[in-house]
Amino acid sequence: MTTASSQIPTMSGDEVVKKLNPLYPDIKTPLLHSNAFQLLIATVLSAQCTDEQVNRVTPVLFAKYPTSQAMARAPIRSLEKIVKSTGFFHVKSRRIREISRLLEEKFGGKVPENMEELLLLPGVGRKTANIVLSAAFDKIEGIAVDTHVFRLSRRIGLSEQNTPEKIETDLMKITPKEEWPRLTLVLILHGRSICFARGPECERCVLSDHCLYYATIYTKK
Repeated sequence: MTTASSQIPTMSGDEVVKKLNPLYPDIKTPLLHSNAFQLLIATVLSAQCTDEQVNRVTPVLFAKYPTSQAMARAPIRSLEKIVKSTGFFHVKSRRIREISRLLEEKFGGKVPENMEELLLLPGVGRKTANIVLSAAFDKIEGIAVDTHVFRLSRRIGLSEQNTPEKIETDLMKITPKEEWPRLTLVLILHGRSICFARGPECERCVLSDHCLYYATIYTKK
């Protein structure tokens, strides 16, 4: 008897990218930025917040504090007021100021260009580091696994793991390295537009023919 787990992965990451590419714009990240520092800060602010809301906040933030030097000296109350609408603003305001301080003290005001050093910054995990490395420096060291990538990878049948780190490892195994950044982006966009956390619109999905959820749950409703 064939079990659900024996069907994983249901397709390769390359197949996912090829099927979803025509549906979504060829961009590196929807977060507005003009340099690596801005992208790093925007990505930190995007935790538990939509990119659209972050994009409303960051122009104001970077107009007032355009560099790590300026942000490291920013009053917490000022930062909190600006980033409040992104949620968890007490934590985020302190985090982006601390990141800025460490950039100045340890990295000469420059964002590190490797995973090891990026992970030394407070609140920066592999997801954030992968986004910054890919979009700011065109460096590929891994696959950014956010909540959408996590959910879709398990739902589609690309991985049955239950942590972002383990899912990242599975995705890296089934996807050509040059497609790692693109896989992250198309899964995020697909999760926002079709494969919703509640009520995925499977009849509209171009992945349904190879989707574990569609085959084992949706069609049985």
